[in-house]
Amino acid sequence: MIVDTNHMIPVTRLQRELTKVLREISESEEPLYVLKNNEVNFVILPAKKYETLSRMEELMEHYEIADMIEERLKDYNRVSNVPWNDIKKTYDL
Repeated sequence: MIVDTNHMIPVTRLQRELTKVLREISESEEPLYVLKNNEVNFVILPAKKYETLSRMEELMEHYEIADMIEERLKDYNRVSNVPWNDIKKTYDL
């Protein structure tokens, strides 16, 4: 992951300047990478970007499910279906 160092902040500085930093994030709409022990441990995102990422994740899940369904249906044979009326009759439903 390549991160612009202008969008990085140590957690101790963030604690001191939280209000200012949140305002800057709101204005720039860029993520902020928070360093703890010189490693990126957190990312603060504007709500719009977070919502977009969440929607993208949902879409990916739908695509994965669609792929699984498609794979399972490859060898499916409709001839082996049992009509609902036959099931009702068999089990007296």
